[in-house]
Amino acid sequence: MNLKFPTQNATAPAHSLSPAWRRWFWIASAIVLLAIVPQAWATASCPALLNHTFPRLQDDAPQSLCQYQGQVVLVVNTASYCGFTRQYEGLEKLYSKYKDRGLVVLGFPSNDFGNQEPGSNKEIAEFCSNTFGVKFPMLAKTSVKGGNANSLFKQLAQQSESPGWNFHKYIIGRDGKLVRSFSSLVSPTDRRLTGEIERALSTPRS
Repeated sequence: MNLKFPTQNATAPAHSLSPAWRRWFWIASAIVLLAIVPQAWATASCPALLNHTFPRLQDDAPQSLCQYQGQVVLVVNTASYCGFTRQYEGLEKLYSKYKDRGLVVLGFPSNDFGNQEPGSNKEIAEFCSNTFGVKFPMLAKTSVKGGNANSLFKQLAQQSESPGWNFHKYIIGRDGKLVRSFSSLVSPTDRRLTGEIERALSTPRS
């Protein structure tokens, strides 16, 4: 299909354009608006706790947490050489069991506690996949406590508490609000944790 554009000074204001150019001007404007407005609306409607973007662990591709709005989100700071590292197995089982009902588990590797996550993003990704078959989303290595904590964990600390060690857990409800946090001592299969997740999942999507 060959489109023939009318010839006129492209810098002329819209009100001085010929009828043909005015038609093309408004069509182009409409196309731009259709592309921009949905993105702006999605950002504006995203809950504050999810309005963050982090690089993905395996390839550094930016991941907006807004994509998880309306779901129940379990945020966990992880480490590969910790006494709680085997909780990866329970977290993956939890994710597999409830993901079809709207649960997503987000892992944030961190070296903040005991230098127990010294590896690179690539090394961590390979460890999680090869050792525990982790399929839930993992974000790039980050800091989760104090002044260097990433923006999400700063918000979580303000609304609850900072992680005391690796594998601290936060549940964010479908409405994007913090439901509850659990210490590392609460395993992924603990009824206190799974009970809160099931209650959060039973809430209708907003």
